[in-house]
Amino acid sequence: MDIATIIGVLAGFGCVLMAILGGGGSAAMFFDVQSIFVVIGGMVASVLIHFSLRQVLQIISIVKKTVFVKAPTEQETIQKLVNYSAINRRDGALALEQQLSTAGDDFLIKGLQMVIDGQGEEPIEKQLSMEIEYLQERHSEGRKILEFMGASAPAFGMIGTLIGLVKMLANLSSPDQIGGGMAVALITTFYGAILANLIFIPLAGKLGIRSKRESLLREMILEGILGIVRGESPTAVRERMQAFVSAKHRADLKPKI
Repeated sequence: MDIATIIGVLAGFGCVLMAILGGGGSAAMFFDVQSIFVVIGGMVASVLIHFSLRQVLQIISIVKKTVFVKAPTEQETIQKLVNYSAINRRDGALALEQQLSTAGDDFLIKGLQMVIDGQGEEPIEKQLSMEIEYLQERHSEGRKILEFMGASAPAFGMIGTLIGLVKMLANLSSPDQIGGGMAVALITTFYGAILANLIFIPLAGKLGIRSKRESLLREMILEGILGIVRGESPTAVRERMQAFVSAKHRADLKPKI
């Protein structure tokens, strides 16, 4: 689980709630069903118009994985590939079959299975490179949807505000209703700004960062798998994979076989 995202969301809503309740305010003042329908309903409708239903449904699983699934560290990835290289050199590729149940990563399992099946370096590189490419494409689609939601939520908040202002101006003959009408009109802008700046835009950024890191880990795995296919030593595999890590962190990445 990405603790930073959970803390950020809770802290953000907590600060907003403190501002609402401060000075004798009431949370009920900031709740309006019609405004919720305009902002959320309008945003969902615009997303469905802009993207396909498959893309919209796919964003749920992508965001869930981004927030709740912890990616392995570079050290853990290097350790596994170094161990697999040692097993391959000592016992042969078929011995790697016993490691599939503990590999823990579908991409890594697929690469090991291709090694076990005796596939050559070229088809393995082609297949796994394609997997990385489509991963980046899926994450790119998810990021675009979240960015679009972050743009459309404030827009529908403004639309709701305009609707509220029109209703308020239509009742100028009743001065006691003007203040309440203006408050309701502004709530829709409030909803749109909160959703965009505390949920959708930050999640789009987090997904972009997570996508780059996952792509890097998969490229590391690809290089490790190719090293195993070529029969390289565990030390050579380790040094090849450490090329993806900054020099100041390489001293921390010295897994032992």
